[in-house]
Amino acid sequence: MKRVGLILLLFLATASVIFAKQKPIYTRDDIAIFDRYVQYIEPYRNKPMEDVLQATAEFFLESPYVANTLEAADEILIVNLREFDCTTFVENVIALSLAARGDELSFDAFVDELRKIRYRNGIIDDYSSRLHYTCDWVFENQRRGIVENISRQLGGTKDVRKIHFMTSHREAYRQLASDEQMLQKMSLREKIINDRGGFYYLPKDRILSQSDKIPNMAMIAFVTSIDGLDVSHVAFAYRQNGKLTFIHASSVAKKVIIQPATLSEYCASQKQCKGVMVIQINSCQKK
Repeated sequence: MKRVGLILLLFLATASVIFAKQKPIYTRDDIAIFDRYVQYIEPYRNKPMEDVLQATAEFFLESPYVANTLEAADEILIVNLREFDCTTFVENVIALSLAARGDELSFDAFVDELRKIRYRNGIIDDYSSRLHYTCDWVFENQRRGIVENISRQLGGTKDVRKIHFMTSHREAYRQLASDEQMLQKMSLREKIINDRGGFYYLPKDRILSQSDKIPNMAMIAFVTSIDGLDVSHVAFAYRQNGKLTFIHASSVAKKVIIQPATLSEYCASQKQCKGVMVIQINSCQKK
C-alpha cells in the first residue's frame, strides 16, 4: 500500500512539473494589450485575411524592439505583446490574426495559435522543439496549411546551401554552449532540414519586376549569404502609396515601423541579402 502511495505521489509530482513547464508565461500588461486588440480588431474580423493581418500589424506600430525575449531558463511558451524582435513580431501578428478569424477570439485561443506556430507539431519539449530556422518554420507551418512559400511561382530559384549556423556557432547560444546532448539534437534537426534539398526564394535582382505580384501582407524572409544560415530577418510585405515596402520590428529603429525604402531598394542596399522568400499567409489551416 505504501508503495502504491509512493508511486502515486511520484506521478503527481511529475505531472505537476510537466504542467508547470507547459504553462505559458505572460504579464498583466500582455492581457491588457490583448483586451485593447480585441476591441480594435472587431470591425475587421469578417474581412479577408490580408486586411486582418494588416490591421493587426499596424496595431503594434511604434512598439519597442527588444532582442532575445524568448530565452528563458527552460523552454516554455513566452507570450509578449509589449515588445518584439523581428520573429516574435511576425509570429504574434499571425497568431492574433488566426485567432481573430476564428469562431472565438480569446486570449487562450491566441496563445494556442502561437504555440502551434512556434513549435514543431505544436509540442513544447525542449530547446530543439522550437522552430529556430525560418526555412524549417515555413516547412512546418506550410505542412499545416498556415502558410505557402510562393517564391517559385514568382520566378524564384532554389537555395541548396547546407544549414549549420547554430551548431557551428554554439558559443552564441546559451542552450548549446555546454550541453552536448542538445547540440546533437540541433545537429540532427539541421540534417533533417538539409535532407529536404533546400528552399525557393526570389533573388533580389528579380524583386522589382515581380513587385506587383507579391501579395500585400505576405511574410517576407530575407535570405542571407552568411555561411550556414538561411534567413537573417523577417517582415510583412506592405503596400503604401503605390510602392511595395515592408512592416517589421526594426533593430535599427528599435521599434515596429513601416520601412521608408521599397523592398527592392532595401535588399539592393544590403550586401548579404541574396533575396527574399515570399510566404503567403492562409486564412484557414489543416487540423
